[in-house]
Amino acid sequence: MKALLITLCFAVTGFCQVKTEVPPVEPAAKAVTVERIKIHGAALEGNLEGNAVDRDAIVYLPPSYSSNKKKRYPVVYALHGYSIGAEQWSKEIHTPQVIEGAFAKGAQEMIVVLPDSKTVHNGSMYSSSVTTGDFEQYVARDVVQYIDSHYRTIPKRSSRGLVGHSMGGYGASRIGMKHSDVFGSLYIMSPCCMAARAGGPSNPAMDKALEEVKVPADSAKLNFGLRAQLATAAAWSPNPKNPPLYLDLPSKDGVPQPSVLNRWAANAPLVFVHQYIGNLRQYRAIAIDVGDQDGLRAGAKELHEILDTYGIANSFEIYSGTHTSAVAVRFQNFVMPFFHKHLCAGAGCQ
Repeated sequence: MKALLITLCFAVTGFCQVKTEVPPVEPAAKAVTVERIKIHGAALEGNLEGNAVDRDAIVYLPPSYSSNKKKRYPVVYALHGYSIGAEQWSKEIHTPQVIEGAFAKGAQEMIVVLPDSKTVHNGSMYSSSVTTGDFEQYVARDVVQYIDSHYRTIPKRSSRGLVGHSMGGYGASRIGMKHSDVFGSLYIMSPCCMAARAGGPSNPAMDKALEEVKVPADSAKLNFGLRAQLATAAAWSPNPKNPPLYLDLPSKDGVPQPSVLNRWAANAPLVFVHQYIGNLRQYRAIAIDVGDQDGLRAGAKELHEILDTYGIANSFEIYSGTHTSAVAVRFQNFVMPFFHKHLCAGAGCQ
């Protein structure tokens, strides 16, 4: 759709999850324990889309977890991108290999958790919506509380890290800004959907294709971009009085809908970041990275510049690569060492 709407910046090159370069296996790496679990989402109950309330998650327990029964561990929560779930992302970033590799290269042992937020339209945007369910609160509250109550964590914000890639990078930005009371360090990878931008004139064929979706199952027949539009509308412009999809589109009969556009703009991190500067100052560390061939690099760079303007310490790197080409390498060699440095693992964690 090319209506006068908020450009999501998730063109196929900037939103799809594809194969990535794999770092070499570390010969001294010790095996982690992989647990596939279900986490109940109180924040998702009653969602109008019928998305599952008991959600899949993957938990990686460090090599010493089973033998050192008294030790407690920091936790990293890692958010996947649009069109995939936790299971598929685990294959694309090559866990557990990259986690084991990071430990072998000297990163402190941590628990790593991959929650799942795939929805009827292929992605929750980690947002708060009566239509999709409140995935922002699901991650920040339900998932964290479950992990703290079922595993030997250090249940302090200084010992929790949040990272995400693409839609997950958007989620890390959004959740990170709003929930600095929960997380202590933040790593944002190639975030999508950062800015509110106006597009060109309406495309009647695309508008018609969206308006013809009458039941959620019809979404699966749409192309990638149109399905992503529905996912975003469900997350950012829910409407409980507009069944059966319970959402409002940014264009109707070829006419832009300003009230919907405003709601989408309100969900752009580069718009709302200024409201959460106090929260962002509480982080022990913030990192942002993006590939030099990634169409999302402008939004990532602007977030970095805004943080700099406010004097909020953050690291920013534009590395050689596309949106997905280096994600596994980055996770092992940059993300995990970042949390090794900044997550508190001692008895005095506050």
